[in-house]
Amino acid sequence: MPDETVPDSGRDSGGTAPSPGTRRPGGRTARTRAAVRDAVLAGLTEHGYPGLTIEYVAAHSGVHKTTLYRRWKDIEGLVADALDLAGEDSWAPPDTGSLEGDLRALAQEVVVSFTDPAVAASGSAMIAAAFQSERAADALRDYYTERFARCEALVERAVRRGELAADPDAAAEAGAAPHRGVDAGALVRSVSAPLFFRLFITREPVDDTVAEQAVAATLAAAHAGAFTVAGRADTSSGASS
Repeated sequence: MPDETVPDSGRDSGGTAPSPGTRRPGGRTARTRAAVRDAVLAGLTEHGYPGLTIEYVAAHSGVHKTTLYRRWKDIEGLVADALDLAGEDSWAPPDTGSLEGDLRALAQEVVVSFTDPAVAASGSAMIAAAFQSERAADALRDYYTERFARCEALVERAVRRGELAADPDAAAEAGAAPHRGVDAGALVRSVSAPLFFRLFITREPVDDTVAEQAVAATLAAAHAGAFTVAGRADTSSGASS
């Protein structure tokens, strides 16, 4: 899937970089982070994670390496923060007027993101880095978790249009939103999973035909109730006796 809320915790005064998932203000700090992120992506694309160095990032970002060490500590910190910054955008899931159209547009975004030469190399390099760095893996996981959370709106709209049936037990609960009977994350992952499998496991090409197959399979599963959450236990009264 393609590519601000707590105060900055002293980054310009020598503080360490906040953990991924927090937001930063604009101004010089934001420009510095953007320059560093661009240098990190360029280095990953050119040399891969094992070949990325603080010296490379300093030379290509214009930020002195002592500042990089102070704020990001090491290469892992730089890569993790670059992924965190990648999630600080206004991306929203497609809204075409139908579930099929939304899923088709979403699948197409994945195809373009990893086949367009202008953007594919950096995205692939970040994913490759996650296989070599635990912190990068955590940051990548957070990035996609947040992306899938945004896609809940796509499922909500489908339920409101009557294209998906929410679990009747869940919908009957007091105050429950109708989309709570559908696992939005599982539904959206079902579209992107076969594409990522071909891209990063079997190393097969992906194109519009493959994307259409993923959408068709997901729609069939959705209409069969595969993503409906049913029989959820009532945990409001604590552990059972």
